[in-house]
Amino acid sequence: MVGAVMNEYMTSAEVARLLRVDKSTVCRWRLAGTGPRVTWLSPSLPRYARRDVEEWLRGVAA
Repeated sequence: MVGAVMNEYMTSAEVARLLRVDKSTVCRWRLAGTGPRVTWLSPSLPRYARRDVEEWLRGVAA
């Protein structure tokens, strides 16, 4: 069950690969509050729910 839940979350590197941007771009978006919604699993562990990334991408494309 935990593995299935974790598969729904993406790292910054995974988001970058999906969106075909550099990882630093994803980090910059996170700091600026302009990218996909981030979930902090711990103070140094940002993760992105796949559905949030897809929703954000639809909004950007609109």
